[in-house]
Amino acid sequence: MALTPQDVQRIAQLARLELSPAESAAMLGQLNGFFHIVDQMQAVDTRGVEPLYTPLSAVSAFTLRLREDAVTETVDREANQRSAPSVEDGLFLVPKVIE
Repeated sequence: MALTPQDVQRIAQLARLELSPAESAAMLGQLNGFFHIVDQMQAVDTRGVEPLYTPLSAVSAFTLRLREDAVTETVDREANQRSAPSVEDGLFLVPKVIE
């Protein structure tokens, strides 16, 4: 997938970037280089390859040390809302921004 200078201008417009012609040309080369690498990676046959959960598991047996999934804190709504400018019935009140 090769991008054109028009594609780069469209991307810059969507990102609200103002690129000079030199920057646009450099960006075109960088983006096309990136997509070339992606195309190379997609061409590799990965059928039968197990996904790695960490790069370390590719070089040695590695087990994750996971902590037990347990609740350690309780929610104290009243304490959390003390600093809020407006609260009603346990809800934060915010000013209307859309009419």
